Amino acid sequence: MQRKSLGYTLIILFFGIFGLIIYGAYSPARKAQKQRIVCFKFKNSTKSEAVEQHMRDFAALKHEIPQIISYTSGKTLKGDGGQNAHYDVVHYITFQSEADIETYNQHEKYRQFVKAHEQDWEDVFVINSDIR
Repeated sequence: MQRKSLGYTLIILFFGIFGLIIYGAYSPARKAQKQRIVCFKFKNSTKSEAVEQHMRDFAALKHEIPQIISYTSGKTLKGDGGQNAHYDVVHYITFQSEADIETYNQHEKYRQFVKAHEQDWEDVFVINSDIR
């Protein structure tokens, strides 16, 4: 009788753990509701190594600022008609709320990033929007 109870207990335990794993895999992640797009134009004197360091340092902010839900970036391409883009790189950052954007703006790691790289920037363009 005890062996039978132990068998049923193990089966129930197995299905319980399996259910928790499935629930964790399909539970909704934090919903991204705000998008921030940041475009940078570098000074002509900025070396390519400095641009690459800028890209790495900006990407590292995702791991240092918990309000960032997702992050992607890239160098700009030529526009329609083969025109060169005004900006050199673009960063796409998603947040849950405007309060998260403000927290990001005030975060010490973001301020350190700005201080370390602002001497290389000729122009910066930032736009925030809702995500539908």
